[in-house]
Amino acid sequence: MPEPRAFWVDEHFDREHDVDGRGRYEAEVLRRIDEFASSWDDIAPVSFAATAWRIACELEPGYVRWHRRILSASCTRSPWDGGMVCAVTVISRWPAELTWTKQWQRDRGWQDWPQMFGQYTTPSEQDVTRRPHLRALLQVEAPVPLGELPPAPAGPQDQVASAARRAVTVLTRELNDLLAPMIGQLEAGVPADS
Repeated sequence: MPEPRAFWVDEHFDREHDVDGRGRYEAEVLRRIDEFASSWDDIAPVSFAATAWRIACELEPGYVRWHRRILSASCTRSPWDGGMVCAVTVISRWPAELTWTKQWQRDRGWQDWPQMFGQYTTPSEQDVTRRPHLRALLQVEAPVPLGELPPAPAGPQDQVASAARRAVTVLTRELNDLLAPMIGQLEAGVPADS
């Protein structure tokens, strides 16, 4: 079975819903060009790429899409060394220590993540009043390679939209490479050594 994609750029939806002959994302970048001001002509592409990523994720629906197990994904500049780091929150099954026995549940009817039409959802207020819920999350924090990121533009007149699109494409590929194996293992639902 092929590994599922963790992240992808939705070019199709972007083109279908273009604004003034531009893709949705490009139009949004140009509308919010002032948000890139602190990154103009920066020697490192990190701040520019982080802003491009944030804008791509804030579109509704997002220009960057992710697997149903991923709740959030951010890419930011590290305060430690100025590199790029990601923080991704992933829905998980209960840890193995809690599945070996049900003794800890004490017949209270503990519930995992509810699902509706294959999507993970938050339990309703009514559900929480009826049964306890334990929803496991994994918090991934990792460095992101910078080698393929485009240089930060010199200013607002310097092909900002195409550089932002390239930065988002690179970050999407890097995050997919990092997290797709984990998502595949979670979807398989069996320990790796089984």
